[in-house]
Amino acid sequence: MLQIGNTLVSLDLIERKFCCDLARCKGCCCVDGDAGAPITAAEDEDIKKILPAIWDDLLPAARRRIEEEGTSYIDIEGDLVTQLVEGRNCVYATLGDDGCWLCAIDAAFRQGRISVQKPISCALYPVRIKEFDSFTAVNYHRWKICRPAETLGRANGIRAYRFLEGPLRRRFGDEWYDELCLTADEYIRQYPDGLAADQP
Repeated sequence: MLQIGNTLVSLDLIERKFCCDLARCKGCCCVDGDAGAPITAAEDEDIKKILPAIWDDLLPAARRRIEEEGTSYIDIEGDLVTQLVEGRNCVYATLGDDGCWLCAIDAAFRQGRISVQKPISCALYPVRIKEFDSFTAVNYHRWKICRPAETLGRANGIRAYRFLEGPLRRRFGDEWYDELCLTADEYIRQYPDGLAADQP
């Protein structure tokens, strides 16, 4: 682990290569899993405010789910998460013409239709954040559906923390990310082959 401020950062985030490969994974992170995407209470309120702007973009089943159960729920671990359609895809997931699952919130933001970005937990993936009393853990989560991203990352030499620069700056700020880069550069200089080993 590397300590940056009051965070502990997994070495996997520094050592492993990662670059999303939508052409191969088809955005499966929006539809696979056993719970919705973690969100904060503030993010849930933001989603409720922009919901009319993305309503027509959502799947009919997703609209029904939101009408019946609301925009979010508390999962078995006690976390606030986005609603799911039939226990599978996130209600904000839409299917593009190319067969890829996309986030309706993210699409509307990129098109300039709304000012709210998709939940930070989604933007940060494969990073997962865990809050403790005295520190915040920044962990790298490995999931089989993201193997294409690891393969593409290795092919292009893109480390996970570099690929996730935007979301990491959004969550922790510029000063934190700049310090992470300096610490990572020094770590890589000392351990060019890594300690955790970048294995497929």
